[in-house]
Amino acid sequence: MDLNTITAVSHPQMRSELPVWTPGDAWLAGGTWLFSEPQVHLTRLIDLAGLKWPALTITESHLSIAATCTISQLDAFTCPTDWLAAPLISQCCRAFLASFKIWKTATVGGNLCMSLPAGPMISLTAALDGVCTIWKSGGDEQTIPVVDFVTGNQSNRLAPGDLLRQIDIPIAAMKRRTAFRQISLAPVGRSGTLVIGSLDANGTLALTVTASTIRPVRISFPAPPDATSLRDAIARQITDELYHTDIHGKPLWRKHMTLRLAEEIRAELLGATPS
Repeated sequence: MDLNTITAVSHPQMRSELPVWTPGDAWLAGGTWLFSEPQVHLTRLIDLAGLKWPALTITESHLSIAATCTISQLDAFTCPTDWLAAPLISQCCRAFLASFKIWKTATVGGNLCMSLPAGPMISLTAALDGVCTIWKSGGDEQTIPVVDFVTGNQSNRLAPGDLLRQIDIPIAAMKRRTAFRQISLAPVGRSGTLVIGSLDANGTLALTVTASTIRPVRISFPAPPDATSLRDAIARQITDELYHTDIHGKPLWRKHMTLRLAEEIRAELLGATPS
């Protein structure tokens, strides 16, 4: 869609060239949502392509995912063989249920910044202890865990002019065993519930619930829980007002599926018999 209110496009090539943020500005990365509907409040786009951030970088401690990394780049990434959580990348990429054209354009950072409950890059990075690095409009930097970055349906911790730079995934998180469950009302539809479980070498089980809730919810169990303990913990930490409602699922159904999928994950990772 043409954005006929845009009067200027800025093309910075380094941070020092980022223009002073003013009302009517918008960051442009993939633009798959930006160009999908009228944006009559916008007058200038700030194109991030010229910053040329490396899509994926492995350090001694982290996998760094640039905010401008596309879904296709992430899905094509070859992980080291000891990264047991590697299948989560493909699983979450496919939770988009998007065409190859969207995959080649849509970005990881864009998915986080849209902050939709069903954003699968939120699911992936929250489950793997991801930490966002934010370039503040005043020149400082801030780091926020992904699980705290998204605060509600299309709501997050970014202030006007803030820019999500990258998401860092600890290597230790990539080496955990994981289990993935996702369900939609339609065979090809937006996620109604998406639950990811991970099991640390010390026996800590963590569940990350997204899509059914308005924000990511992380629940940890230092000792292996039984089915009753699991249900009780979910009931305590995911209160009824946290369950999302829209045409893709009502809260009661999302709650039921959260409990069901969480129990399946518990059984898979702990080798238990589902209740």
